[in-house]
Amino acid sequence: MRSSLSQSTQMRQDLKINPRLYQAMDLLYMPLLDLQQHLKQELLNNPFLDLVEDDEEEEDESEDAVEVAAEEPQTQEKDEIDWEEILLDGFDTGGHREEREEREHFEPVTVGTRDLGDHLRDQVALLELTPRQALIADEFIGNVNDDGYLAASVSEIVVALNDMARNAAEAAGREISEDMLYSEAEGEEMLSIVQTLDPPGIAARDLKECLLLQLREAGLQQSVPYRLVRDCFDELINHRWSEISKRFGISATDVQAAADEIAKLDPKPGLRYSTRSDNYIIPDLVVDKIDDQYHVFLNDANLPRLKLSKAYQDIARDKKKFDGENKEFISSKLNSANWMIQAIEQRRQTMLKVMNYIVERQREFFEKGVQYLKPLTLREVAEVINMHESTVSRVTNEKYVQTPRGVLPLKFFFSSGLSTTGGEDVSARGIKAQIEKLVSDEDPKHPLTDQAIVNILKESGVQIARRTVAKYRDQLGVLSARMRKRV
Repeated sequence: MRSSLSQSTQMRQDLKINPRLYQAMDLLYMPLLDLQQHLKQELLNNPFLDLVEDDEEEEDESEDAVEVAAEEPQTQEKDEIDWEEILLDGFDTGGHREEREEREHFEPVTVGTRDLGDHLRDQVALLELTPRQALIADEFIGNVNDDGYLAASVSEIVVALNDMARNAAEAAGREISEDMLYSEAEGEEMLSIVQTLDPPGIAARDLKECLLLQLREAGLQQSVPYRLVRDCFDELINHRWSEISKRFGISATDVQAAADEIAKLDPKPGLRYSTRSDNYIIPDLVVDKIDDQYHVFLNDANLPRLKLSKAYQDIARDKKKFDGENKEFISSKLNSANWMIQAIEQRRQTMLKVMNYIVERQREFFEKGVQYLKPLTLREVAEVINMHESTVSRVTNEKYVQTPRGVLPLKFFFSSGLSTTGGEDVSARGIKAQIEKLVSDEDPKHPLTDQAIVNILKESGVQIARRTVAKYRDQLGVLSARMRKRV
């Protein structure tokens, strides 16, 4: 067997990405509140960063930063790409901002909250229950979910109660007899008591029982709505008016009137006591119409306004201290501070460029409404403002703009297009708005079918398939023509 040794020479080119590129991308991605917290953290970590006071005139300190940094030139490997230069190319990298109005400061206030369980237990406390009954009631309440429905069966709850009783007896070193255990009959009895609590329909096992409980609470046990829910629930939810009419010997009009009354009931009664907090949106941008022109502003008045710390720059100029570990620390922190100011300005400029083009492109939307929204893609914006598509995507993701037509996500303005006979494309979102309006204006006794909507849109020049109309209708939550029909 013969073996041999060989040597070979290979050339390989590695692309090294500066960590600051990742940081810059993160800054573009951050919504306003996240950016605010990030800048506050940077102020704590970097002594060379300082806040610009409201009454302080900003000084141009970039020259000082360059002067200090120039004393220690940074050497780069030949194969390393200067990502900072690429990233910041074409931007005004100064950290100056226009004058802002005085900011208001609010102290956070702690607010106590009470959930559905607290509400139900308060009512149980007013009932004359034995300790045994109170324990069963509490177990049932603990198994009521946020929607107000019972999340476990009566038998499961009884088993859990008996397990707890046996474990407690074992821990106390006592025997437990069968008559001390809970029965399913006790569970059913307590469930009926819990179901009388406010809100009506609470602790129901399904939607049918929830509706029946609400009708019973209103004293409508003998009414047509109660009978419809009790005896023909499946036909009811499928709008089979004629079948119900024949079965009960009443007119289809009366059936539909009863269905309308049922529709007024609350299918999720527990949500009114939900502790889930509302999501408040703080827009990153503002679009105002001034003198027949739309202007774009950044809503960043509450962002920390950064500058280079004068005190630490004076330390950096001290040649006696600017050596060894001090030299490395000062250079690192100073460069980082200067870069952060530049990156924030880059973010501002990028967002303004993107939004200004959106306003220019979608002017008809701002003037006339969503039906006039034009198709727009990230690539189109990227090509116009001379940036990469991924950069535009980060700028628009999870960002909101306050406009004369409401607070909207930036992604709202981006949608695919459909062709028209006139040669222009229309936005898919605009088509959805047209479909929604057509349905709202239709004759309820003769609702528009998907094909009828196709024909109407075709008359206005929009080329669209019936399956596309059906898809858009489902996305809008609009029922089919058969389900919308009134008698």
